[in-house]
Amino acid sequence: MKGVIVSVVAILAVIQLVVQPVQAITCGQVDAALAPCIPYLTGGGEPSGACCGEVKAIQGMAQTTADKRACCTCVKAAANRYANLKDDAAQALPMKCGVSMDIPVSRSVNCEM
Repeated sequence: MKGVIVSVVAILAVIQLVVQPVQAITCGQVDAALAPCIPYLTGGGEPSGACCGEVKAIQGMAQTTADKRACCTCVKAAANRYANLKDDAAQALPMKCGVSMDIPVSRSVNCEM
């Protein structure tokens, strides 16, 4: 009987590890990810390796339509906080980082995709 209880507890522990609760993307996560990109977005040139790594992380976070909308809204809000954001640099960011994203970095994007 004791072995059965231990087995059931072990199985439940494995299920708990495999079935992770769905976590929504937060603007705090997006803001933190975009922080290394601010010099590029406001000054142009080439994005840093850290910036591109975070752009790839954002792409990985936004898998569902709901996540993409939430991420887009956060990116749009972040873009609007920087008056000196270069729109051409923002639009080129994913391409320069070698990432194909459904989430444009823009002040005027429609996030209801």
